[in-house]
Amino acid sequence: MEVVRVKGNDFRFETPHAVLKWAVEKYRDKVALASSFGAEDVVLIDMLSKISPGARVFTIDTGRLPEETYNTMDEIKNRYDIRLEVYFPDSDLIEDMVEKHGFNLFRKSIELRELCCEVRKVKPLNRVLSGLDAWICGLRREQSVTRMCIENVEFEKRVIGGNPREIVKLNPLIDWSEDQVWNYIIENEVPYNALHDRGYPSIGCDPCTRAVKPGEDVRAGRWWWEPSDKKECGLHCKRQ
Repeated sequence: MEVVRVKGNDFRFETPHAVLKWAVEKYRDKVALASSFGAEDVVLIDMLSKISPGARVFTIDTGRLPEETYNTMDEIKNRYDIRLEVYFPDSDLIEDMVEKHGFNLFRKSIELRELCCEVRKVKPLNRVLSGLDAWICGLRREQSVTRMCIENVEFEKRVIGGNPREIVKLNPLIDWSEDQVWNYIIENEVPYNALHDRGYPSIGCDPCTRAVKPGEDVRAGRWWWEPSDKKECGLHCKRQ
């Protein structure tokens, strides 16, 4: 996947609200917010629902999410006027992968962990993106070393269904701090995942996520047995 970063000021908006407003006006039904229901994602859902009632929000249910994440999904769905679309991995691919490599293959090597993420996350994502012109994410630069170079608007060149195509990726919260995220949640009384109160700043699949220790990086609880520069699942990797 190649990502072309935007140069100049054409897409440098002052606020996340401006990025979202521009996206829904330009792409209408062909843009959707990707949500794993972490803190950044619920902030974007709150913003987006105010800009465009009935806006599209999708999530990928890997089959191994924490119960608290499902609780958050229900709270968000009941609270906001959004179109929540849930996508699941191909059951045949899951069965084949588990038969060959075991249930907890992600512990055995980085390659097998990436395979698990590919089957459970990336392939379902590509199914969603095949029907979109743009997607919105809750990435922030300060989250990890792997996200320092992202821009608020990027053009991704992906191979989807065997066909190369370009899709716009929007990161409205790119420059926000963790404090800004939580101030927004508190001020707007946005529902959030209860695991955040238990030391989980970043939440993914249950067996691949743990609480972080004092002083650790916010992504330290994701695939903690791997080097810090490898901690991406393939959804947002940059290959240029």
